[in-house]
Amino acid sequence: MNYLKIILLFAFIPITGIGQVAQDSELFKTISDLDQQYFEAYNTCDLKTQANLYAEDIKFYHDKGGVSTVKQDIINSIERNICNKVTRKLVEGSLEVHEIKDFGAIAMGLHTFYNNQEPNAIAKPSKFIMIWRNNNNHWEITEVISLH
Repeated sequence: MNYLKIILLFAFIPITGIGQVAQDSELFKTISDLDQQYFEAYNTCDLKTQANLYAEDIKFYHDKGGVSTVKQDIINSIERNICNKVTRKLVEGSLEVHEIKDFGAIAMGLHTFYNNQEPNAIAKPSKFIMIWRNNNNHWEITEVISLH
């Protein structure tokens, strides 16, 4: 019975935030700014900015749509399926940033997508993970995991 108590204790200890950088750190501010920059471009159909933020070797994992590894295919899909149809909003306070030594950072959190075509549709938050690479002071997205 003591094992059950220990397991239950650990099950209810929140583990979010372990290992993440402080929200007032330069890295957190940089990644937060990049997230805002990317999704401002996403929300306004600025495909050029989005393409500039994607690495050439991008990998995009979408639980509903599968895996995409061709940058132009991802941009084309966004143009076809997202532009003027969907708006993304970060869930306030959900962004976590984890430093990856000598590489960049992982950003994860919750965001909500709103269907502009159906304004009364219920929008639920979903999880995301974005891996950012610092390539000679040019930050680029190398991998995206989008879970709905």
